[in-house]
Formats: sequence, structure tokens, C-alpha cells
Amino acid sequence: MALINVSFPGGVQVNANVAGFDVLTDQPEDNGGTNAAINPFYLFLSSLATCSGFFALRFCQQRNLPTAGLGMTLDAERDEETHTLKKVCIKLQLPAEFPDKYKKAIVRATEQCSVKKALTHPPEIEMITE
Repeated sequence: MALINVSFPGGVQVNANVAGFDVLTDQPEDNGGTNAAINPFYLFLSSLATCSGFFALRFCQQRNLPTAGLGMTLDAERDEETHTLKKVCIKLQLPAEFPDKYKKAIVRATEQCSVKKALTHPPEIEMITE
């Protein structure tokens, strides 16, 4: 049984079923889609942000630190010619009362994100036909 099953419901929508959860994707209208769902590239970037966010949240929870005001933003820079990803900048917003002594440690905690690790140590990707 596959980890992820992909289906093509119509237009340029490409959906995935992962562990019983449906992940819907589409393209913007200027790329032949109906903009009915997130595009796969933004979904990819969202997985990086939410994975990093999980580690920041757990860091605070495990130390009984405040999480109200905890936030994160992600910006991505793409090469105009190759359309490849050049740089990702994730900014962590900490609660006003967040202790200074934990600031470096929470950044290190976000480095545990498995999505980030997959980018820094990319796997071999094999495409086969059946």
C-alpha cells in the first residue's frame, strides 16, 4: 500500500490522500486552474513552515512558556530565469514576555523540522512507471 495516493479530479487539480486525509491542490487561473485550492508549491512551503512551527510550539509547551503571540511567517525567493527556489526566510515572532535565555534554543528547536532536514539533505527521488 502506498504512503500517498494521487488522483486527478478534473482540470489541473491534483489531489492526494495521505493517511486518510485528502489534500486538494489546484493552480491559479493564469496557469489553467480555477484557484479552488492551494497550488502544490505553496503546499510544499506550507509544510516547511508548519513543521518548523510545530517544533517552536512544542518547545514552549514543554517549558510552560507562553504561546499567545507566538507566530511564524515564511517568505520565499525564486530565481526568475530557472523558477527554482533560491532562498527561504522563516521569521519567528515570539511572545513579548518570552525569556531571552531561550531565544537561541527555540531557533535550534525549529531546526529539528524533518521537512527542513529533507531540503538540506535531499533524498534520491526516483520516478518509475507501472
